[in-house]
Amino acid sequence: MTVGKQDTERELVEQCLQGNHAAFELIYKELSPKMYVVSLRYMHQDQDAQDVLQEAFIRIYKNLSKFRFSGSFEGWCRRIVTNTAIEALRKKGRMKESSAEELPEHAVNAKSFEKLKMDDLMALVRSLPDGYRSVFNLYVIDGYSHKEIAKMLDITESTSKTQLYKARLALQKKVTNIEIG
Repeated sequence: MTVGKQDTERELVEQCLQGNHAAFELIYKELSPKMYVVSLRYMHQDQDAQDVLQEAFIRIYKNLSKFRFSGSFEGWCRRIVTNTAIEALRKKGRMKESSAEELPEHAVNAKSFEKLKMDDLMALVRSLPDGYRSVFNLYVIDGYSHKEIAKMLDITESTSKTQLYKARLALQKKVTNIEIG
């Protein structure tokens, strides 16, 4: 958090645990823009991202006593937001299994992405179907393994790999269409 040093972060969390709602409001004001971006990576619609953000901050507040100050508070919050978004997608039935049916054998061309700005790339990622987008975010951006993703999303490792591959192909196609258009 940019509110201050880790000591300030610890003080704010401890104040929240003592019932100081103003301290949590400070945490919310500092972290909500960053956590909204995390939520938006997983959800198609702004309203869904806002709903996830609200639910995540409720969970953050309720679980503050579980934070042990052994790592980054922001990272701990990011994980809660990510898990809340994944749960929301599961509830909507948008985490579908897919198999490795006849995938093309050509490699994804990474050079197509070099000319894109980060905002443009994130907009393309947001346009992916939920399953592709979730696996892409978890693997590429958040750094989870396929085994971890499979467990989080209640899918097989093979499905995770397939979804990632298809996400990359879809992104490559979208980038190619932008370059041609």
